[in-house]
Amino acid sequence: MKIAYVTSSLEGSGGPLPIPAVTRVLRNSGAHVEVFALARRDGRALPPMLADGLQVHLRMGGDHDHWAAYRWLEREIAAYKPDLIWTSVARASIMGLLLGKKYAVPVVCWQHNATLKWSRLIPFYLLRKRPAMWVGDSDRVTEITAKRFGVPPERMASWPLFSARPDAPQAQPWQPGQTLRLGSLGRLHPQKAYELLIEALALLRQRGFRAAVPFEVIIAGEGREFDALNAALQRTGVTEVRLTGFAEHPLEFLAGLHLYLQPSRVEGFCIAVHEAMQAGLPVVASAVGQIPYTLEHGVSGWLLPPGDVNALADTMAEVLSHPERLAVMGQAARDRVLPLYSEEAFRRAGESILERLRARGVISAD
Repeated sequence: MKIAYVTSSLEGSGGPLPIPAVTRVLRNSGAHVEVFALARRDGRALPPMLADGLQVHLRMGGDHDHWAAYRWLEREIAAYKPDLIWTSVARASIMGLLLGKKYAVPVVCWQHNATLKWSRLIPFYLLRKRPAMWVGDSDRVTEITAKRFGVPPERMASWPLFSARPDAPQAQPWQPGQTLRLGSLGRLHPQKAYELLIEALALLRQRGFRAAVPFEVIIAGEGREFDALNAALQRTGVTEVRLTGFAEHPLEFLAGLHLYLQPSRVEGFCIAVHEAMQAGLPVVASAVGQIPYTLEHGVSGWLLPPGDVNALADTMAEVLSHPERLAVMGQAARDRVLPLYSEEAFRRAGESILERLRARGVISAD
């Protein structure tokens, strides 16, 4: 069986980065998989794919030249002649669904986001009956997708995009006399709401709050909000936050923290939160996407209403007043995430999708 795995870009983000792990399950199940990327962007997802032995077809184009991207993918699909098209991220999924219809090839369609722009929602709605299988990357996205598009159970699956590593680097408990290190991994994008974190720290200063220990907040990521966030830091006088750019070694970065922060407005699965829990970090996060399904409020961290600066400020005050409590919560986070997202669970989720497609005659049993 030949699978064309179509992705919108090779950006170092939550959709493209898991492709080696996802396709490894498919390849180990007997499929030949090649990746087709509509754009390069920062290209950080490419080296792991090549290191995993994947053949990658890359179009050297942008994000908005949709007709050119469609024609390129049309030629690639015609030449490759796949038995199954597997799409990831909205742009690639819409094009993959159109080409699947043209060439009579079944399509499996990932959904990574709980919210969709109208420019994406309308085409997906019109094409909602085309996928042989919709796949949500989390419990939350699976529920929303099934309801949003009226997907029957036989065409809906969930495959959480995270396989926990028990051998991942571990964070060390905070010790008296140390600077408390708080951090976050993510694109500098309005969805991540890092400006709210700055506002929360500024609000604590206005309240006259003083942390029990010295602390710093490190945000590791790149994106269009870099200048705006720097301007917010200058405007508010918050000096504890540092923007350090892309983290080449994210697991090592997490292991150097005492607490993880994710104040996002919108998320899908949010791999970074799960990697933080894997590292033994407690998490302060908005209750969006998969996060409230995994994080236990008051046990392994704190769940906050998205966009609530006062709640974020209150929680930051609690964290900064009692750093000695963090290690126990971090251990609870690790104990929660390892069995929930084990390597076995990840593998079985992928294999079950192929088994269901074979049982329905969508793909060959060979």
